Amino acid sequence: MSQTTKSIIPLAVLVIFWFLPAPEGLSIQAWHFFAVVVGLIIEPVPAALIGFAGISFVAVFGLAGNSAKANIAWALSGFSNTVIWLIFAAFMFALGYKKTGLGRRVSLIMIKYMGKSSLGLGYAVAFSDLVLAPFMPSNTARSAGTIYPVASNIPLIFNSTPDNEPRKLGAYISWVAIATTCVTSSMFLTALAPNLLAVDLINQGSGNLISWSAWASIMLPLMIPLFLLTPWLVYVIYPPTQKTSPEAPAWAAKELEQLGSISKKELLMTGLAVVALLLWIFGKSFGIHSTTAAIAIVSIMVLSGIITWDDVISNKAAFNVLIWFASLVAMAAGLKKVGVLDWIGKNAEVYLSGLTPTMLILSMLVLFFILHYFFASTTAHTTALMPIFIAIAMKLMTPDQLVPFSILLAGSLGVMGIITPYATGPSPIWYGANYISQATWWGLGAIFGALYLAAILIGSFIFI
Repeated sequence: MSQTTKSIIPLAVLVIFWFLPAPEGLSIQAWHFFAVVVGLIIEPVPAALIGFAGISFVAVFGLAGNSAKANIAWALSGFSNTVIWLIFAAFMFALGYKKTGLGRRVSLIMIKYMGKSSLGLGYAVAFSDLVLAPFMPSNTARSAGTIYPVASNIPLIFNSTPDNEPRKLGAYISWVAIATTCVTSSMFLTALAPNLLAVDLINQGSGNLISWSAWASIMLPLMIPLFLLTPWLVYVIYPPTQKTSPEAPAWAAKELEQLGSISKKELLMTGLAVVALLLWIFGKSFGIHSTTAAIAIVSIMVLSGIITWDDVISNKAAFNVLIWFASLVAMAAGLKKVGVLDWIGKNAEVYLSGLTPTMLILSMLVLFFILHYFFASTTAHTTALMPIFIAIAMKLMTPDQLVPFSILLAGSLGVMGIITPYATGPSPIWYGANYISQATWWGLGAIFGALYLAAILIGSFIFI
C-alpha cells in the first residue's frame, strides 16, 4: 500500500463516518470521535504525529467537552499521566546501559561462561535479555539494540551466514533471541512499553490500578517455566547443525578483555538499576511513587555523568514515545468519556452473556491474542482493543475475576509478538538478518504462539 493510499484511507473513513447517521444508542459526538480513532490504527504518517493530530482535531471540533477549556484540558491530559513519564524515564535507563557499555558486558559475560555448546549459547542470549528486561521497557532497544549487535557476531565465528549454512547456528540464535524477548516482555510490567500503557487503560476502564508486584505475582509463575524451556524447545524443534561452540567463549573473553575492567559508571548504573527495581516493587510502602523513583534516578544519572542532559533532550525515541503514548491515553479516555466503550460493552454483552464464566474468559483471551495477526504494532493493538475488552469484562465479570483477567490480557501482549515477522519491535531486525525464511518464521510463530497462548490460558484456570 502506497503512502498516498495510506493517507487517503483514514480521511475517507472520517468523511464517511461523519455523514453517516450514528448507530442506535451512540451520540453523533461519539460517532465522530470514533472516526478519528481509525487513523491511529492505519497510521498513514508517524504514529506519534497521528496521535498528536488526533487530539488536536478532536479538541478543535469540540468532541471531548462542552467548552474550549474542557477540550484543551482533555487534549493535554495524557502529558500529565504518571505512566507515560515512567516509560520516558525507562528509555533513559536503556540509554545508560548503552552508553556505559553495561548491556554489552552482560551479554559477553553470559556467552563466555555459558557458550561452550549451541544450547548454552541459546541460554546465554536468553539470560542476557532476562537481566536487562526489568529495566528496559523497549524490547526493541533491549533485543535489537543491545543483544543483536553481540549475538549477530556469534554465527560468523562458525561461518554460518544467511547464504552459507544458516541452520548451522545463525537461525537457532535468531529464533531463541526473538522468542525469549517475547517471554521476558510478558514477564515484567516494565519490560514492554505497551504493558504500561495497557495498565493505564485498565485503570481508566475499570478503576483497578495494577502494581509491579501484582503483575509479577501472576506473570512470573507463568513465564519463568516458558523462559527456561524456550531455548531447549527451539533446540529440539529447530535445531542447529553445529552442536558445540568452544570458539564462542574464547571470542567473548577477547571482547571482554578489549572492554577492560568494569568502570565506575557501569557499577553506578548497576546500583541505580537495582535501586529503581526495588522502589518499583516496594516504594509504595515508603510513600514513593514508581514514577517519582524513576525520574529521580534519571536525574542522578545525569548529575553523575552516566548520561548528559544533551542525551536526554536529543533522545528522539523517548520523546516520540512520550508524545505518542500521551496522545493515545487521551484518546482512550475520550472514547470512554463520550460513551463509545459503554456502547460496545452493551452490544457485546448480548452475544457473550450466554457463555459460562470459564468459556467467556477463555474466548476473550484467545480472541485478543489471535487478533494480533492484524496488527503490525503492539501499541496499536493495545490502544484499539484493550479498552474494548475491559469494557466487555466490566459488564460480564465479577470484581474478583476482573483483576487477574486484566493482568493476563495485558500480559499476553509480550508473548503474542512471536507470531509474525512484524508482530513486535525487534522482529523485523531478527527477521531482517535473513537467517530464517518467511515461511519458516510463520510456521515457528504458529507453534510457539500456540505454546505461549496455552500458558496464558493455563493461568486463567490458576488465578481466576
